[in-house]
Formats: sequence, C-alpha cells, structure tokens
Amino acid sequence: MIILLVAATAFELEPVLKSLSFKKKRNDNLNSYLFNNIQIDVLITGVGMVATAFEMGKIISGKYDFALNVGIAGSFPGKFKIGEVIHVNQDNFIELGAENDEDFLSIFEMGLIKPDTFPFSKAKLINNLKTSNSAINNLKTATGITVNKVHGNAKSIEKIINLFNPETESMEGASFLFACMSENLPCAQIRSISNIVEKRNRENWNIPLAIENLNKTALQILSSF
Repeated sequence: MIILLVAATAFELEPVLKSLSFKKKRNDNLNSYLFNNIQIDVLITGVGMVATAFEMGKIISGKYDFALNVGIAGSFPGKFKIGEVIHVNQDNFIELGAENDEDFLSIFEMGLIKPDTFPFSKAKLINNLKTSNSAINNLKTATGITVNKVHGNAKSIEKIINLFNPETESMEGASFLFACMSENLPCAQIRSISNIVEKRNRENWNIPLAIENLNKTALQILSSF
C-alpha cells in the first residue's frame, strides 16, 4: 500500500515526520518514508489552493492507494471547539463567481458549470469515496469552504454564513478533494481547529494545540491502515 500524505506546510506535520523512517527524496516537495511497512509519500504543497492543485496534479495519477490531507482550519461560530479534529467530507471553492451589485453569483448560478459536473455534486465537492479506516470513520464530519482570503470581518463572515452555511474554512481543502475525486482516489481531508472565524484576533487562536491534536490523529489514522 502506498499512501500520499499532503500538507500545506511542513510545520503542520512536524511531529508526524519524526515518527516516519526517511526512505528517499523524490523532488523538492515530495519525500518517501516508511511507517509500519507502509510507504508514505509526504507532499508539502505550499499555502493556498493554486499551489495545492499544481503539486497534486503533478504526481497523483495512478500512483497511490489513498491520499490524506492534514492541516489546521478555522471553525465558524458554534460549530467546533478549538483543538477539535474533524473530517471535512464536503468542500467548495466559494469565491468562484461574480458580483451582481450586492449579490454573489456562483459559477453554477452563472451557468458556467452544471451543479453535477464531475467531480461536483449539487454544486459541492462531496467525498463519497469510502474508506475502511476506523480512525477516519470515528471523526465528526464537516462541511468546509476553501478561500484565498480567510475571513476576519464581521460583515463578510455574516454574508458567507448566509450564502453557504459552512462549518470550517481552509485555504487548500477543496483543491485536494478536487484532485483526488477527479482521479477516483480514495481520500480524506482531516482538519484541526486552530481558531474561530470571527473578527480577526490572534490572541484567541491556539495553533500549538491544533497541531498537537492534528498529529496525534494523523498517526492514529496511519496506524489503522
């Protein structure tokens, strides 16, 4: 079995990497490791949906049995607690579209893409690629959005909630799912909550806790294959 482990930054994966046995450097962003006799290819994409899509597109075709995306995320108010680890099984590129004066038109509403154009389903990326991994299946599931600009303004947060009612936001998740689902590659996007999506206040963030819990869960997942 060969697993692709994907993160935007090495910082988010640092504790996990200490538990893997280095095998081979494949390129500047991709290294091979061994864990419990399983090959783990670790891809560090860089931050953002464009970098993630590019790096994923270069390598995934026909090479892997499973792909696992891990990283931190923000939770919209009242959805999840800081430090909680969840499985984002629905995601979307919510900035793709056009302004219509005060309103927003998605690419689906504009008729540029039909809501069920593969790999989309009902205008979302819904991960129905099943896994028998118990550590993944035991996690709470969430609906996420992927953005270029994380939200930190009360008015824009309210608008996004009214439009999409998301539970989490990240800067890479939908790109990861789009690539995997396009290749019918079983996958999971695992996120640990580092902050609440609110008027920007870094004092309320807890990245160390999110990273600690994320890596504990990632190791549990890898041990369950």
